[in-house]
Amino acid sequence: MIYRENGQFKTTYRADQQIMPILQDRIFLLLLLVVAFVVVPGLASDYLFRAILIPFLIMSLAALGVNVLVGYCGQISLGSGAFMAVGAYGAYNFFVRMPGLPLIPALILGGLCATLFGLLFGLPSLRVKGLYLAVTTLAAQFFSDWMFLRIKWLTHDTPSGSVSVSNLQFFGFSLDSGVSRYVFCLGILCVMALLAKNLVRGAIGREWMAIRDMDVAAAVIGIRPMYAKLSAFAVSSFIIGVAGGLWAFLYLGAWEPAAFSVDMSFRLLFMVIIGGLGSIMGSFFGAAFIVVLPIALNQFLPLLAGTFGIAISTAGISHAELMIFGGLIVWFLIVEPHGLAKLWSTGKQKLRLWPFPH
Repeated sequence: MIYRENGQFKTTYRADQQIMPILQDRIFLLLLLVVAFVVVPGLASDYLFRAILIPFLIMSLAALGVNVLVGYCGQISLGSGAFMAVGAYGAYNFFVRMPGLPLIPALILGGLCATLFGLLFGLPSLRVKGLYLAVTTLAAQFFSDWMFLRIKWLTHDTPSGSVSVSNLQFFGFSLDSGVSRYVFCLGILCVMALLAKNLVRGAIGREWMAIRDMDVAAAVIGIRPMYAKLSAFAVSSFIIGVAGGLWAFLYLGAWEPAAFSVDMSFRLLFMVIIGGLGSIMGSFFGAAFIVVLPIALNQFLPLLAGTFGIAISTAGISHAELMIFGGLIVWFLIVEPHGLAKLWSTGKQKLRLWPFPH
């Protein structure tokens, strides 16, 4: 009864096409933002910020970028880790070689470097698709690993490719504490999510989805496949590049090329598949599943073993965590192949009808 649309009339096209036409959704989003910006910073511990919340926010942003390319445009990519690495090292070079450059412009410039890198490796999408495109984007991963290990100028002449940043500030405010970094990442995530939501709702997003559904039919009705695919690669790479800069600057602090290995690319792809392809909300669900669940299992399994009097080593807990995590991924894909966002959408539809049968 609390999710009914009765009495919510739309008298203009603008009101009918708003992002959240249902009043309850707008109230829920407002409450969620209040909790995220006001309640959480006042209650959470520094460990919670640095170990869970900040990684979740940054991975949500990266999954959002992957969802633009894979979910909305249908271009399979296994080079997301490379785009994050280019964004991180690009932001680092601008930040170090231009003294006094603020953090936000450095992150944006790093995202633009990732955009150029993504456009370069997105060119094969004009000729190949499916698994062939996945292998092509996987080449970007190996190329970035070689590039940051062999070209010393990109890593400020460090022999191992390991670099670090410190004394980060935003308009004079220090970003050394966990709460300040959390609020900074949350603000960037909200802005990026709003921009991505408006993009996929507009003409560009409709072109992406037409290419995803059937590129030949899209070309017949006048959509330019080259423009649509390359624009998806550009937008996706920019968002992932900014996420890579945040991951390096605000979460790691010091990193090397191995921090953005192919494992990172697969993790981001799993986030999108589990959360829901072609869904902004699915990016958040997938990031929460991949980031938060292993930590929760790591804390819960020792308590469960102690309750039943079972002696289990740390290595055994680690292996059990991986097995349960993998089993849950398979179970979710079998139960709902369209991801957790589909379950969320189904629950909202049920609330519209509850408690009536029709």
